[in-house]
Amino acid sequence: MRLLISEVLQKVSNAKTKAEKIKLLQEYNTQTLRSILIWNFDESVESLLPPGEVPYTPNEAPAGTEHTLLEQESRRFYYFISAGRTNIPQMKRETMFIQMLEGLHKSEAEVVVLTKDKKLGTKYRITKATVQEAFPQIVWGNRGA
Repeated sequence: MRLLISEVLQKVSNAKTKAEKIKLLQEYNTQTLRSILIWNFDESVESLLPPGEVPYTPNEAPAGTEHTLLEQESRRFYYFISAGRTNIPQMKRETMFIQMLEGLHKSEAEVVVLTKDKKLGTKYRITKATVQEAFPQIVWGNRGA
């Protein structure tokens, strides 16, 4: 069974050494994981959502049951960042974000909320330097609209 992105981040966070963290990031490498890490660590990627708490109802369903996966929902991230689709009304963007969060397992929704404010590091012990070493192919800070 595939791990939730929150579970992958927790495994990486729990790793004792930078080398272990890099190995885990590479082992669980997916487009969604890279998207979350880019959104969080790349200063050129700006969130189009208001900072702070998000007024949504966390999905209490157990993992693997009544919710969508971040792996599926991440294709909608471009609605929420400056390098993506900026021509939709802000109210629609925020409503779409809340709907996405409410469909996700609560731990994955938390990952997205932390990421939008570039605060993934407040919960998970993962640094930009570690991510850059794990994924040297990512061009950081050079994303145009």
